[in-house]
Amino acid sequence: MGLFYKRDTTIITDLANWPGIEANNGEALTVAHTECLGDCMPAEWHPQRAVQITWPDENTDWQPRLDEAVKCYLRIAYEIATTQPLIITCSHADSLNTLLREKLPQKAINNIIVSQCEINDTWVRDYGFITVMENGKYKLCDFRFNGWGNKFCAESDNAVNRHLFQNKLMTGSYHDCLDFVFEGGSIESDGRGTLLTTSRCLLNPNRNPSLSKGDITHRLLRELKSQRILWLDHGYLCGDDTDSHIDTLARLCPNDTIAYVKCSDPEDEHYEELSLMEQQLKSFQTTSDRPYRLVALPMGPKLYDEEGMRLPTTYANYLVINHKRILMPTYGDPETDQAAAKALERAFPDYSVTGIDCRILVWQHGSLHCSTMQYY
Repeated sequence: MGLFYKRDTTIITDLANWPGIEANNGEALTVAHTECLGDCMPAEWHPQRAVQITWPDENTDWQPRLDEAVKCYLRIAYEIATTQPLIITCSHADSLNTLLREKLPQKAINNIIVSQCEINDTWVRDYGFITVMENGKYKLCDFRFNGWGNKFCAESDNAVNRHLFQNKLMTGSYHDCLDFVFEGGSIESDGRGTLLTTSRCLLNPNRNPSLSKGDITHRLLRELKSQRILWLDHGYLCGDDTDSHIDTLARLCPNDTIAYVKCSDPEDEHYEELSLMEQQLKSFQTTSDRPYRLVALPMGPKLYDEEGMRLPTTYANYLVINHKRILMPTYGDPETDQAAAKALERAFPDYSVTGIDCRILVWQHGSLHCSTMQYY
């Protein structure tokens, strides 16, 4: 059994009975169950029940810079939990509960559940449940995660979803998709039947080698209750371990808008591929046979690891949460960070953008969106 966060003398073990939901997100929950017009994978800006993160510890790759990683995760936890419920999976619940009580205000603490389980890493975007609306109810799709093409161990990460569901921390019906390798960071949905992804990731033989593009398309459309997939064939970031996840390159936004990473420097190693990606995005049509409204995000600043490898800084790796808020990664370059925030404000009218310094996250080749998973 998992260990759950204790408030006073009450141990909350069921998300449906979590006081923090009704106190802080009741209106959003009502909308979440009525706004969706039919079967679909909700868009990220659809009202959320909760967000999940997985906490870094000394047994993960964060160990050499654990203090910096914890500081970043505390900021992420604060920004989410002061807005809506937050689930934190971790290896050491008691010590994490103590840390959270010391570092976060009571307003945030009241919205947090901590659940103890074994983990390999903290990139929950890629092993967390994918939520889908079907017949007016939510189903939780549990796909197989193979460490981005068997690059890293993933056995413990693959068990996290079942742990959460068995301990009643997930709302919805469990749907076993473990015969299909798939990661949450590889897909975008507009909540109206359109998916956006990259062929470099989903068609990579290190995921589902026995399946053709047609097989993969059919499976995703069926499981994610969608009508079409827009395949991006270009675009990559140096230092990216994911084989070009879509959430590092281009994101679907409200009102038939796509925010994407643009490279304006012909001398940059990304220039050709990202220019080809931009041209392909310009060719995409909405379901109304119109071009998408494109909003360019600046390239992130050039950061390097200890061995001189360029890191995949990207402003496309933002998270949309409730109350029209966007959490955007920043990388220590005020001018470029601000330009990215202004671009996101154009892509999401009436949303506020909050920057979180994610230089420590990109040191491990991920960023803010990779660290989180939302549930509806």
